[in-house]
Amino acid sequence: MTAGGRIAVVTGANQGLGYALVEGLCRALAPDDVVYLTGRDEGRVREATERLRADGVAPRPAVLDVSDAASVTGFAERIAREHDGVDIVISNAAHRIVREEPQAAQVRRFVQTNNLGTTHMLERFAPLLRDGGRLLVVASGFGRLRHLAPPLHARFDRAESLRAVDDVMLAYVDAVERGTAAAEGWPEWVNIASKVGQVASTRVLARAMRAEAERRHLVIDAVCPGLVDTAASRPWFDDMSKAQTPAAAAADIVWLATAPYDPALPYGELVRHREILSWAE
Repeated sequence: MTAGGRIAVVTGANQGLGYALVEGLCRALAPDDVVYLTGRDEGRVREATERLRADGVAPRPAVLDVSDAASVTGFAERIAREHDGVDIVISNAAHRIVREEPQAAQVRRFVQTNNLGTTHMLERFAPLLRDGGRLLVVASGFGRLRHLAPPLHARFDRAESLRAVDDVMLAYVDAVERGTAAAEGWPEWVNIASKVGQVASTRVLARAMRAEAERRHLVIDAVCPGLVDTAASRPWFDDMSKAQTPAAAAADIVWLATAPYDPALPYGELVRHREILSWAE
């Protein structure tokens, strides 16, 4: 086991918001704390790490593909072996969708990364949380039931396990690929269903761990950074005039990841700019 302070992991961190989260954590934590900058491409991970080191912070690079359960398991085992646990996990990795291709051609890979990948992270890293640990899933304000047709609400609201949420998402993928999603009431943009699934998964885990979380001062939340000016978001929004820089968007998430424990901190919620967004409204 490696001696030292707190251990933090950020997924999808070689660019955009994830990169800013790593930088923010490096600056907020102590010199003997370790922040892992992870991504699925070794070259991009290495290059991002070198850029941050040139700016005066020193994350630790690691290759991690959240869509691959074996990759997540292997990395979780490494963290357990080298550090005997983890203090901060920010599940941020996301597959990008583009306007140029039909969403039916992109939805399976999108859900595999954004939703099943979230499940992989929650399942493997929740058991590794040390006392006072934080587990945050980067989602969106679109991840609320208000953005779905009412007949679809129960599919997420009544899910009692992470795998049950995944089953809903995989059935959704099948419907999109068959061309029946609209007839079933699903929204046209696949990002909405995916974000609802991410928030639902976070809520399921938080509910299952509530008693332990209260005893051990754990915080488990989904977080919405707001509109962020990145290459992934620009094609989907006509007006980016109010979009935040990744660094600005990362600030409140870093705060939630590092703030001293307080029973008043949000738990099992979707949080944007330190405020709770209603799941049901």
